[in-house]
Amino acid sequence: MPPRDNGHDEPVIRDNRKIDPETGQVRDTPVADEAAQPPAAEALANGELEAQLAERTADLQRLQAEYVNYRRRVERDRAAVREQAVAGALVELLPVLDDIGRARDHGELTGGFAKVAESLESALTKLGLSAFGQKGEPFDPTVHEALMHSYSSDVTEPTAIEVLQPGYRMGDRVLRPARVAVAEPEDATPASNDDDEN
Repeated sequence: MPPRDNGHDEPVIRDNRKIDPETGQVRDTPVADEAAQPPAAEALANGELEAQLAERTADLQRLQAEYVNYRRRVERDRAAVREQAVAGALVELLPVLDDIGRARDHGELTGGFAKVAESLESALTKLGLSAFGQKGEPFDPTVHEALMHSYSSDVTEPTAIEVLQPGYRMGDRVLRPARVAVAEPEDATPASNDDDEN
């Protein structure tokens, strides 16, 4: 019989059992593993495993960060779409609020219609709608729309002297600017005329 590849004439039997059959004790490491792998090969395998573990951990962290960013984007987009839908509905109801305001000013809002108007205004307030624009406040072109202009000695800066139509906002978002009559100080006109003549 020719010798085998392992250099022995007989087959080599390795005992990979975890319990020693003679003593009945648990073996710490199988005898065959100690003989099979030299220490250098073991260190190399551990290094490769650590590199693979680090790579998989980095991949997992990257995927988790992408998922967190995706969830934030979806939540932000969902909130923006909701806010835009509510704002669109509120803008459509502004003419109804104008009619209710005119009826209230003329004393025509009485009885059951007054209750309906109060309920509607209360519901719109819960959705975040608020009116703005008061007589006597400084003119701010970001929230006011000037429909009339005049000069007055009673004011020291451009001022809304009359509110022709209230403005409405939802949170920080202006849905409609307040339409006002604006008065500027009288002393601003002569100085500008003198400058033009020179």
